[in-house]
This record gives sequence, C-alpha cells and structure tokens, in this order.
Amino acid sequence: MTADGLGADVFIVGGGPAGLAAAIAAQQRGMSVTVADGTVPPIDKACGEGMMPETLGALRELGVNIPSEEGYFFRGLRFLENGEEICAEFPQGAGLGIRRTILQQWLIRRAMQCGVRILWQAPALGITPAGVQLQGEFVPARWIVGADGSSSRVRAWCGLDRPKVLEQRFAVRRHYRIVPWSDYVEVYWAKKRQAYVTPISREELCLVVMGDSAEEADVDAFFASCPQLAARLAGAEISSRERGAVTLMHALHSVYAGNVALVGDASGGVDAITGEGLRLAFRQAIELAEALRFNDMPSYARAHRNLARKPVLMGSLLLNLGRNEQLRARAFRMLANQPPLFVDMLAVHSGNADWKDLLAAGTQLGWRFLTT
Repeated sequence: MTADGLGADVFIVGGGPAGLAAAIAAQQRGMSVTVADGTVPPIDKACGEGMMPETLGALRELGVNIPSEEGYFFRGLRFLENGEEICAEFPQGAGLGIRRTILQQWLIRRAMQCGVRILWQAPALGITPAGVQLQGEFVPARWIVGADGSSSRVRAWCGLDRPKVLEQRFAVRRHYRIVPWSDYVEVYWAKKRQAYVTPISREELCLVVMGDSAEEADVDAFFASCPQLAARLAGAEISSRERGAVTLMHALHSVYAGNVALVGDASGGVDAITGEGLRLAFRQAIELAEALRFNDMPSYARAHRNLARKPVLMGSLLLNLGRNEQLRARAFRMLANQPPLFVDMLAVHSGNADWKDLLAAGTQLGWRFLTT
C-alpha cells in the first residue's frame, strides 16, 4: 500500500507491537493516526512469547482481548537446575503464551477497528518537524513516534541516538511441536546461560536460550549442559526457523525531542530474561498517548522512567543469579524453604506492584540471605 497524501495528528514509524499499541491508544483518545512500516506482516522476531498477567491487563485497556484458543494460558513460573526446582503461581491470574505473529495480527485487527491508517511496505526515509518522508511522498504530521526497534532510525534522525548500554546478551529462539508438559513457564539454569520454555498452544512450545555470548546462547550446547531439558525435547519436531537476537538493557538520556517521541525498544529496553519487553511497550504506548493528548511530553518522560525502574532492578537481580552459581544455589535453597517469599517475588515481577511491594520483597530476600 502507498500513502495517499493525507496527514495525521500522529505518524508512527514501525508496525510492530509497540507501534500498533501506540496507534490504538492515540486513536482511542480522538487523534488521527497513521502507521508506516517498511515490511509486510507477518513480522516475526526472536521473542520469548510469554505475556505476564499485567501485560494482558494493558492489552485489555487497548481493547485487545485474545481468545484462549489462540495461545496457551500458563499459571506461573518454575525455576529448575540440577534436578531441583521452585515454582509459584501468579496471584493476579494466568499469563498467556502466544506466537509473536498471532499477537501482531490481533493488534492490527484492533488498530483497523479503531480507524488507524496502516501503510505496509512504506519505509520512512526521513523526518522533519512538519512530518515524515516516504518513498515519493511527504506526509504531514503534528507528532512523530519512533517505534522502529532497538536500532531505531527515528532515534538517530532526532538526535537522541546516544543510549547508555547497561548489558548486552544474546538469545536464540526455536519452536517445537510437542504437547506442553507443564502449565508453567519453565526457566532452566546452567552456567552463565538460561533457557525459557513457554507453552504457546496445546501442541507447541517456544524455547529461548540466552547467554553472554553467541556461543553460550547455542541451543545444542545448552542441551549438553542440561540433560533434563534435552530429554524433554528429544525427538520433538522443530516447527519454525531458528532466530537469533541481541538483547539489550539500555537507557536514553531522553525519550523525546521536539515533536518526536520514542516508544518500545526504540526508547530503551530491559534484558529479555525479565520477560517485561511487551508489558513495557504497551504501558509506554498508553502513557505516550495521554501525553500527546495533553501536549505534555515531560509527563511521558517521567512515566517512562518510572515504568523502567522495576524491570531494570529485576533484570540485574536475575543476571547476577545467572552468572554466580554459588549465589544461585543459595537462592534456590532459600526459596525452596520459603515458598511464600517466591510467591511474593513473582507477584512483584509479574504485576503492577508499587515501590513499597518491591522494597518489601527485596528486604525479605536480603534478610533471608543473611540468616541462611
């Protein structure tokens, strides 16, 4: 599709989940919105494909209600290593495992219901304060939103491309055609690497292996270090092309400049180990739409910082556990002996907990370390 010369209150560069969520949220608030992307659906990306309960809550605010048959509802989180395990259920309700491409289809459907204008195969070639340049056509816009990922061109064009990289790791994703053996997202820990197993349908699951280097994120190498998971998946059919990605925990000095704002991975990110990427993107989209509605970009910047604090802290904690075997073994023993503490930590991690809850869980964790 090509542009027809119509302008928009909001022009969004990027048709992934963050861009579509921002488009829906802005259109819900009475603004006209155009989304442009240089590719065409289905747009796939290496992703753990598990959405926490609070992520589903954000989707419902956007009017996106995904039926159960499109994915697989999971009850909580289970950690496993060397035959030991700890698990807890989400107190807020179930999470949902779903193929990234199916999630995007539901977001596209909702965006079109709201009246969002979507241009596929329409790469943005540049921006000015007056609008966005597409191939052969300039589209006027009051606001421009960069939702074009961690290598955002919009971020570079508006002079915000100076991210502070806190962590960089590697991830590889595979899908397996197999009946899920668990109603939990399972995290298998090994030396300096982790594997996430998420059920995404009644006959398929998503496996993501993460490590500090590409070699540590190799799936077969992980199987060699984790015979428990290797045995689970022995003989299962690989049902998708293997995809790799670099997962970054990074922050920007600012997420807006003039009439340009950034959302999703373009605006910074947390390590994939947190499982918080989609929740952050959807919550940022809602906050951004409110800021656009009231012409108040500083309020978006404040909300963006507040949204990122908990995932950054949880990401640092999980990365430290992943890199320190003695610390992890001690944590496993402590949480196995204190199941309510793991439930509290999961509630903070998976929900919209405030700082009081986070500090309480952190204090309990630190005290248990000192007394065990």
